[in-house]
Amino acid sequence: MRILIEEHQYRAEAVENIITGLTNLRNIKGKVSVNHVGYYYNPALDDGHGDMVFILPKVLLQDVEGEELLFGKYPPEQVINLAEQQLLTPQEYDFVYRLSVWVYRAIVVFRDAHPESDVVQQQLVQHMSNGRLQECNTFLDILLALQKFNRDNQDFFFFVLRNLHSGFNKINWTRTISKSQAVVQDDVPIYLHPVNKRRQANFDEELLVIFFSILNYIHHYYGFPVSIPVNYELITGTRFEAYLNGRGRMRLLSIKNKYFSDKAVYLWELCYAFFDLSRRVKVEASNQEYILVKNFNIVFEAIIDELIGTDRNLLPKRLADQSDGKIVDHLWIDEILLPTSDKESAVYYIGDSKYYKYSTPVGENSISKQFTYAQNVIQWSFDALKGITECKDKQYKIRLRDDRTEGYNVLPNFFISAKVDFDKLDYSVENLRLHEGQNQHESSQFSDRLFDRDTLLLSHYDVNFLFVLAMYARNNAASKQAWKKDVRKRFRERVQKILDEKYTFFAMKGYDAADSEQYITTHFQELLGKLYRTPNDKSIYTLAIERKSDGEGTLLQELRKHFYVTECKLEDNPQDKIDEKIAQQGQVPVGKCVVIDDNYCEQTAEQIRKNYRYAIGLGDTPGSLALAEGFMSVRYLVLHKLRSPIVFELKSGPHLITAAQLGDTPHKMKGQEIYILFQIETEKPDVADKISLFALTHPPKGYTIRNSYVTDINSMIQM
Repeated sequence: MRILIEEHQYRAEAVENIITGLTNLRNIKGKVSVNHVGYYYNPALDDGHGDMVFILPKVLLQDVEGEELLFGKYPPEQVINLAEQQLLTPQEYDFVYRLSVWVYRAIVVFRDAHPESDVVQQQLVQHMSNGRLQECNTFLDILLALQKFNRDNQDFFFFVLRNLHSGFNKINWTRTISKSQAVVQDDVPIYLHPVNKRRQANFDEELLVIFFSILNYIHHYYGFPVSIPVNYELITGTRFEAYLNGRGRMRLLSIKNKYFSDKAVYLWELCYAFFDLSRRVKVEASNQEYILVKNFNIVFEAIIDELIGTDRNLLPKRLADQSDGKIVDHLWIDEILLPTSDKESAVYYIGDSKYYKYSTPVGENSISKQFTYAQNVIQWSFDALKGITECKDKQYKIRLRDDRTEGYNVLPNFFISAKVDFDKLDYSVENLRLHEGQNQHESSQFSDRLFDRDTLLLSHYDVNFLFVLAMYARNNAASKQAWKKDVRKRFRERVQKILDEKYTFFAMKGYDAADSEQYITTHFQELLGKLYRTPNDKSIYTLAIERKSDGEGTLLQELRKHFYVTECKLEDNPQDKIDEKIAQQGQVPVGKCVVIDDNYCEQTAEQIRKNYRYAIGLGDTPGSLALAEGFMSVRYLVLHKLRSPIVFELKSGPHLITAAQLGDTPHKMKGQEIYILFQIETEKPDVADKISLFALTHPPKGYTIRNSYVTDINSMIQM
């Protein structure tokens, strides 16, 4: 077998005989590359005996110091003739043979699923026949021959079975009479142990069992469609593994000379070739056969689309086939990335397949195009449906924009590229992980605004090319659906992990609905792009602050005066976190308070408890002027002497009185003409217990501890 690598620049003289008849070649300065993947049979090779040529995907190449090497180790020119090269290890040699099967199967599955596509070129004329024996160097030939024998020889199988079982239950009376005793009853001899016709070791049946066991294996392992017409107990599981590891070859050698018909001998040869990989089969080499894909990136895109997404049947057509002519490779619907108790909230996941050589970086053009995909999705959703989309899957409701905060949901956006781990050429390990090169890209207009429509994040992942190739080639619908569900879940978790590394997320709920809404309105510009609220979480907000941000402490300090604020990871339920915070912190009082330093606060409190009144004189001090402006919103009265504060909750509607109206009302600022009179509702010892000593000894800027001042009650509480 000859092997070429897609798009590798070969010296023309090294491959000119091998590529005879191929089109779509690139000739650059005496070098030739083939823009195909697949195989073709070239009858002109090996002095007219013919040989198979496989063109393998370019993901097997790695750039090492400016040179493209197969598996990162071998110049492709030195391993063209697989039978004569001495570089590949036995494991790599075997890998190349088996890879040819997976590539063939993937092309066939793609061809059958996309009959309208013109990227597959084929001419299937090579068949196993009863012609001359010749050396054939592909494991694929053996598998195709086994399939063809099964299709073409159904009559042979039933003929063998009929001969095997004919007369099997017929009694041999001569041996029965001579070998056993009869019991006479009513003058009639009765033989209790009649002797049937006995079969000798049946090698024909054993060969059929081995053959159908092989078919069963290649059906389940490689996905080849096969039909087994008889109900034999097949060799499976660990028993068949033993046959693959040498037992099958030894058993076939032990029964080699038991067959005399041409078909039985040929069937033995096929089974032996499968186990021994001798590559000796009967082929007809008079014509050229090929099945090739001229743009394998289209097949890789179909592989990823089949195994991960697109939900085209659930989405409006213009989301994937966008109005500006751009076509999104992969687009599906899944749960949002943000912490939420709203399980109906969903978002679009946008992906792009990248079929590159190993370690080839993504270009700036591809990055810009991927950001444009996301911008188009946002614009379409907002313009067409006012930011709300109900997809055909009633499980989900999609909202990209929260009208209250004007925050935009985070759109998961990613590249997924093919990778082969040359140290472990394994088809069974998916190895989905972040790309080893630059794997994070960001487009934004403002810093530290995750929920801004101009903030777009893009991540880059690699997946084991061998794993997805084999799964696609097997074409098992149940396996593909199970993996799709699992891999989408893990994609979501991986993007969440990236967000958690870049941002700290908090769940927020106002102490008082009216107060918290007013705060968001007043400080809207400061919070823009930092807050988002899912459709059904009306009272709970998600706050995102960039971890490197210098203003995190200041912003949180202010927000905690009006909201329960608790750190909430993306996988957490924000309602649960808020409930924990309330249980830990207790119900927090909300509103303005007037803070008064009073050396006799215990005596003053006793007077207040008697008549439920308190007054403050309006003088010309800064504190008095502030009180005059804001007293109508005051809700609490805090008396203290730098320790042991006493707190009273006030009735609404403080009002002004004259000095003559004071009577025995306890008051501050004696000798004033006008006083603010507060009506007392009740004493609040639970609030007093939460007042911090630090707050009492550190008044707001512009005041001393002797001044009276108005502030938020939450600024006085130790959170």
